[in-house]
Amino acid sequence: MSIALEHVNYVYSPGTAYEKMALKDVSLEIPQGQFVGIIGHTGSGKSTLIQHLNGLMKATSGKILYEGQDVYGEGYDMRALRGRVGLVFQYPEHQLFEVDVISDVCFGPKNQGLSSEECEQRAREALDLVGFPEKYYRQSPFELSGGQKRRVAIAGVLAMKPKVLVLDEPTAGLDPKGRDEILDQVERLHKETGMTVILVSHSMEDVARYVERIIVMNRGEKMLDGTPKEVFRHYKELEQVGLAAPQVTYVMHDLKDRGFSVSPDATTIAEAADEIMRSIQ
Repeated sequence: MSIALEHVNYVYSPGTAYEKMALKDVSLEIPQGQFVGIIGHTGSGKSTLIQHLNGLMKATSGKILYEGQDVYGEGYDMRALRGRVGLVFQYPEHQLFEVDVISDVCFGPKNQGLSSEECEQRAREALDLVGFPEKYYRQSPFELSGGQKRRVAIAGVLAMKPKVLVLDEPTAGLDPKGRDEILDQVERLHKETGMTVILVSHSMEDVARYVERIIVMNRGEKMLDGTPKEVFRHYKELEQVGLAAPQVTYVMHDLKDRGFSVSPDATTIAEAADEIMRSIQ
């Protein structure tokens, strides 16, 4: 159970003056149940990459396999793929349009041909998964806070029961409290359901704290791929392409340079605190 890309290339506006290579020979595999972060500066190809995962964009060349099947093969059910690989765009609340929250979350299941009763049951389950209070179910989504709207939008994708949840900058525009609430909920969702989660983010602190694997994109190519500790060891290379490591990484390297016997591999505040306490005991 996985998504695999084999030598995927994508060219915008081929054969025109605006031709641009957005993905260059990208090969990777994401096993079922993994929590993956994708990072990269603006224009690195990360958003183009994730739109290939559920067939919204078609590779110029190369293969994409879902559960071992070529999604570009003749007769492949692309609509079913989009039900299994749910994509939540940046600022998803801009896509809310129904009269109340429950109706909005029912929209996806309704398009899957489910009955009204099944749609509402799915919607309630999804809203519960994202921690959305029942007292707001009949409220207009336009009257909600930014964080609440974001939860409703994510619930709308979860109601279709995807096996893979792809989130493109899910905390964009939220205050620190709202950002932590959304990402804590996503982490809880991943642990409780075993769902594959793919998180696109520009925040090094967020990916260091939540994901188990990081894929770094640069100019359409896969630059680095590994655990947070493995990736952030290359912090100088990340700086060269306009990225950085979490602030904790720099603090730990500074302490080591000053003679403290600490490992610079700590990527979260909790890990750094443990490492510092160990070194001074």
